[in-house]
Amino acid sequence: MNAQESFPLLQGAQTMIMPGDDAAPVKSAAGSVSILLIDDDVELCGLMQKFFARHGMSVEIVHNSHRGLARALTGAHDLVLLDVMMPNLDGFELLGQVRHRSQIPVIMLTARTAQADRILGLNAGADDYLPKPFGPEELLARIRAVLRRMDNTRHSEVESLVVGPIRLIPGAREVHCEGRVVGLTSIEFDVLEQLVRLAGRVLSRDALTTALHQRRATPFDRSIDVHISHIRKKLKRHGDRIRTVRGIGYLFCSEAEGDGEGEVER
Repeated sequence: MNAQESFPLLQGAQTMIMPGDDAAPVKSAAGSVSILLIDDDVELCGLMQKFFARHGMSVEIVHNSHRGLARALTGAHDLVLLDVMMPNLDGFELLGQVRHRSQIPVIMLTARTAQADRILGLNAGADDYLPKPFGPEELLARIRAVLRRMDNTRHSEVESLVVGPIRLIPGAREVHCEGRVVGLTSIEFDVLEQLVRLAGRVLSRDALTTALHQRRATPFDRSIDVHISHIRKKLKRHGDRIRTVRGIGYLFCSEAEGDGEGEVER
């Protein structure tokens, strides 16, 4: 798959959102958005760099997996775009190593479109997963959605959300459970925060996807289910507070009840 096939519609691509709405680049504390692009397709990287520059985003390009890993851990970027099919160290392995030491947002890009690969990426800790070929505007929208979540948390007032032994600190993006820090990825934190803020209310998968990604869930999108499964495991015996509502979605219970993998009839 060549660069034009991976990143179609580039020539003459225009944003469709008028000035004054939320299409403006989300700014990091340092100023313009900084993206690290790890991909061995030289031509595609060049096209993407030019496209994002027109939208106020700077892009550092790395074609080598090991250097990409080193750069991802510097803290110098707001977000990483990571190609799965990299030589030597593939994107899944690279992301796994990043997640051991950093919660920087990562969007995976790949020509591998099977659901199993998407789930593998989410299991590795990806915040989003976009199959090639993709339109530049869709990638831009997904980047903005991820950065907007991070930006909203960064600038929120100091507060804690406490339900039983679980305490969320949105400003620090930390979760504490029975005195220990729970190591959630960025997207897992956002899912749990949505559930805790609306504890006792049922949230559909579509509502969660819209809140987190600013798009509707597709019929075969299981990303929310994957994130919920990870959160339950990390909360250990308190994971049963996240209840499955059959055919609808999930709710967070203020009191633990039963087995977290069970379902609630509605």
